[in-house]
Amino acid sequence: MLRASKHSFWLVPVTLVSMGITAKANAQIYPFDTFYDIEVTLIPIPSTNVSQAFIYGYNANAPYGLTNFQSINNYSRVDPATGNLVFVQDATQFGLQGFPIGGEEFSGSGNDKLFGNSTAIASFNIPNGTLDGTGVVNITGGTGRFQGAIGTLNFTESEPLNADPTGPLRGKTFLKGSFQVSQKIPEPTTSMALFGVAAIALAFLRRQQWEKQ
Repeated sequence: MLRASKHSFWLVPVTLVSMGITAKANAQIYPFDTFYDIEVTLIPIPSTNVSQAFIYGYNANAPYGLTNFQSINNYSRVDPATGNLVFVQDATQFGLQGFPIGGEEFSGSGNDKLFGNSTAIASFNIPNGTLDGTGVVNITGGTGRFQGAIGTLNFTESEPLNADPTGPLRGKTFLKGSFQVSQKIPEPTTSMALFGVAAIALAFLRRQQWEKQ
């Protein structure tokens, strides 16, 4: 009488266990193309040629419910070589110590938020009476469904110059780019692990029964 191969019973449990631990890493990409109405406040830092900048924005129709934007603790000064304002978020780049590191935040009414950092350059457009800027926001994290987000948003903005140098500048910033969020890789479940152990035990018993025949 033909007897089944001793190895055939081991193929099933090994395959079942493998199914519980195999998964592909994936990422959800979110395009981001919108604008915010913004207010920019520049506060000179005494005894320096540096100003501290705070930017707050709003757009009720911003994507993903991220209606609010803020960029706080920016530091700016005029580049004497170009006459442009240079914006950074680490005051030590301008030789200043003891100032907080700046950052960006996009938020709404829920738990979804995006965090990042930025650099920018702005020029005085005297004929048009505006301050025109360009820059990059690097997305470095988030909360809610945007936890662990990374990405790059390029932006341009323009604000009419205020006759009062201490008054805020109001204008628009336009952002375009994308960010992505990695999806979690499923871990093997306890039930799958137990099922694998049971399948191996069953195969072992069946093998012993065949060997006794």
